[in-house]
Amino acid sequence: MDAFYVSVELQRRPELAGMPVVVAGSSPRAVVTTASYEARRYGIFSATPAERARRLCPDAVFIPPDFENYRARSKEVMAVLKRHVERVEVVGLDEAYLDLTGLDRHRSAARRVKEAVKAETGLTCSVGIGPNKLVAKVASDAEKPDGFLELTAEGARIRFAEAAPGLVPGIGPKTVARLEQLGIATLGRLGATPDEQLTQWFGPRLGPHLAALARFEDARMIETIRVAKSESRETTFDRDLRGLPQLEPVLERLTGELCETLAREERRGRTIGIKVRFDDFSTVTRARSLDSAVNDRRTVGTVALELLRRLDPRRPVRLLGVRVAGLDEDARIGMSDDQLSLSL
Repeated sequence: MDAFYVSVELQRRPELAGMPVVVAGSSPRAVVTTASYEARRYGIFSATPAERARRLCPDAVFIPPDFENYRARSKEVMAVLKRHVERVEVVGLDEAYLDLTGLDRHRSAARRVKEAVKAETGLTCSVGIGPNKLVAKVASDAEKPDGFLELTAEGARIRFAEAAPGLVPGIGPKTVARLEQLGIATLGRLGATPDEQLTQWFGPRLGPHLAALARFEDARMIETIRVAKSESRETTFDRDLRGLPQLEPVLERLTGELCETLAREERRGRTIGIKVRFDDFSTVTRARSLDSAVNDRRTVGTVALELLRRLDPRRPVRLLGVRVAGLDEDARIGMSDDQLSLSL
């Protein structure tokens, strides 16, 4: 979807169309959730600190996020997709993969999906078609907004040969910085680097994987049922908290919210963990696995509190979170080979 949260808000406030619009919270440490394409011209993107966004574009209109509405509108979009294509993998509120394998006129099918989303929801999307998920994903991002692009893996290699490695999902900023130090600043250069050399630099797993990503190779299959491996709740404080007396009530509240969701969805997990981010932005996690899967507040809360007390943070804390992992590990199903993927 194109700037999904902003697009939903513009339907409620059409007078803001064409203006720099930013969806972000109002707390001192809030970050941008989504920015309109007009706002992006000022350097405002998702995860930009809201305070910085206001400095970059003082005339931007800031709207608080309404995730309940976004979830409802997302369901509308995904329902449209599923009415037109049998196999759909939803990967977020605003993105999905569609399996077009076996369709004689897959471009026409993709066009129909795109037009149906606009006609039935009033929202625009960008479509990318490719032989695998990676190519489809990058193609869907290449000509936003309202884009439509089909690429082969070879076509993607040619088109993005001079692009920075960070263009590809899965190659993060730290890896990009290290690649630059090693003299590799483009996807073309990365894809041409021998696996042996990358193995020396990044290890036997990550090294060849980076080269495969740069060559737009991707063996992942479309999963029509995506089962989250974990569920978490976390919060960033408006001001840093110090000591267990301040942190424990927050952890108990987050645990209650998390377990309420797990109980409602009848899901359980064996691994309970906490996440603590300090004032210097360093982050630590602690976890413990149990003999059986749980979702009750008492058990999860007891383990989480024990983990926090054992950690006993001495520095000021800016973020605290709790997580239950290993959810429904037996719920996965196998998928077939040779799929043509479309990313929306």
